[in-house]
Amino acid sequence: MVMQPLLIATVAVLYLLVLFAVARYGDTRKQSGSLLLRSTIYPLSLAIYCTTWTFFGSVGLAASSGISFLAIYVGPILVMTVGFPVLKKIVSLSKRQRITSVADFLGARYGKSVRVAAIATCIAVVGTVPYIALQLKAVSQSLATLIAIDGRGINAAQVPFGDLAIIIAIGLAIFTILFGTRHADATEHQYGLMLAIALESAIKLAAFLTVGIFVTYYMFDGFTGIYERAIEHPRIQDIVDRGIDYGSFTVLTLLSMLAFLLLPRQFHVAVVENHSEKELTRARWLFPLYLVLINIFVIPIAAAGMLTFDPYINADSYVLALPQHAHNSFVTLMAFVGGLSAGTAMVIVACVALAIMISNHLVLPLYLKGEGYDISGDSTNMEQHILNLRRTAISVILLLAYAYYRIADNTQALASIGLVSFAALAQLAPSLIAGLFWRSANARGAIWGMVLGFTIWAYTLLLPTMAPNGNILGVPIWSARELFGTDLSPLANGVLWSLAFNAAGLFLGSLSRKSMPLEDHQATLFVSFRPGKRLDQSERGGLNRQANRDHACTVSRPVAGTPRVRPLLGRGRLQGRSNGPGKRRPAALFGGNSGKRHRSILFAARPLPAAAALRRILFGQHRSSGRGDGSNPLQSLGAPDGIRPA
Repeated sequence: MVMQPLLIATVAVLYLLVLFAVARYGDTRKQSGSLLLRSTIYPLSLAIYCTTWTFFGSVGLAASSGISFLAIYVGPILVMTVGFPVLKKIVSLSKRQRITSVADFLGARYGKSVRVAAIATCIAVVGTVPYIALQLKAVSQSLATLIAIDGRGINAAQVPFGDLAIIIAIGLAIFTILFGTRHADATEHQYGLMLAIALESAIKLAAFLTVGIFVTYYMFDGFTGIYERAIEHPRIQDIVDRGIDYGSFTVLTLLSMLAFLLLPRQFHVAVVENHSEKELTRARWLFPLYLVLINIFVIPIAAAGMLTFDPYINADSYVLALPQHAHNSFVTLMAFVGGLSAGTAMVIVACVALAIMISNHLVLPLYLKGEGYDISGDSTNMEQHILNLRRTAISVILLLAYAYYRIADNTQALASIGLVSFAALAQLAPSLIAGLFWRSANARGAIWGMVLGFTIWAYTLLLPTMAPNGNILGVPIWSARELFGTDLSPLANGVLWSLAFNAAGLFLGSLSRKSMPLEDHQATLFVSFRPGKRLDQSERGGLNRQANRDHACTVSRPVAGTPRVRPLLGRGRLQGRSNGPGKRRPAALFGGNSGKRHRSILFAARPLPAAAALRRILFGQHRSSGRGDGSNPLQSLGAPDGIRPA
């Protein structure tokens, strides 16, 4: 059955327009949303974890590895059950610290370190690009399957009207810019966006269940009918005889646990968009239920595809190819829309989260270091600059994803591409886990660990996807998949060695020097933090006072030395100003870590003497104004307890 490209394009455009309308509606009704509705939207939005990899790739993985595909979903379920206290601590800490991203979280923990946040951002971007490329590949493959002349599916580049992947990338870039960059405030809850993402989660679940019911009960005689035919099929019998590779299953479970916490889109939805502890508690059972439901028919669809098609048919296309083979246009279109939902939701939120990280932790710190930056600029102007930065970042990210799609080995299964991304984001895990439980972990250790782990990951897992024949652009590379001569699978080899080097770098780097005062302060806040427990006012004030005094003395020591700085500090006083004038907007724009850390960036500005920089921190003075009335953005970009004149 061949479907008309015009019909498919019309369905896709109408679907995206509906999503946009839902998001607009949600933004206008966010204040009147009921608690029950919000607590339902939140767990559904967490289902952004289920991308085209779930919708198409799980069936493909089941067709090659049996029930090993379940490890990808066991991990998140373990996080929501056994690891729930850790997730709850991360969410509560992020609210207290006004965190805007996973990079912001790590930077804030390690002394509000710009370098830690920047390295985490680079890892997140490079690690997510293959995942976005996966979405381009899956959607372009589904389109190619629908318009195939012979019903077998064709390469996207062979489609008469051009390269499907680049058309999809451009369309997603435009839609994401319109859809996800309407607010500059990185901490503001985007109720409309989350409502649209929740709707997409409901649609992809309904679509997958529709395909599963159709294949199982209309094409075959139920679960029993498929089972009776499957046990006699040689390909299926071979998979059953191989059994489960428990080593690989364990590695996949570990990766999925870490990915659920650290993928930029997951962190954004689970942490930044969380309204209350009640939402998290409700999601604790609703989200695992969602994962169970969306996987009920994976094995039946995989078995049905193997029973119906020849081995050369791509198993990732079974979800579409089976209803198409049965000449059912409605179910086929449902499958296409479900896959489109899974892909667009991931791309939108991932690009928005990455764009926030790029603007806050890469571009703005460099911009603020530049000569002639006026800190008293118009806030509206600043918001527009930030939005433009994020829009540019979204375009660049999708361009990189398309480039990876074209360069990488096109014969890879969807699951293989996704696991490469999972392994990349896992490099943030040692720093995050140590930051929550090990007080002595510091910024140097985090940097050493992330750089070492990321390097091993890039060599053992990323390069082989771009060099399936052992060379890149004609240059041979050493056998990366067999690094250190282990007998592990390529994935397990890359994951375990990269995490081992990462953890070693974190440990040795942290022990190589004493933590700075601000690192000690943040370590105390993060490690001793208990959700629901408030610090005593005197404890909180004492911690912040000492940290800010020590921090100012440390960075100003080259100018006058501690004895001459102490009297200056004596002229100022520290106030606990959690909601002072101008505080909310800049901190929200830049994020808890980046905004607060801009005060220390000023010390690195070449044209500005450190003494003048110290006056800015102490008294809010700058080139264009000597006011300290709260209109100065720098005052509101300080630490939770800003230093203000007495």
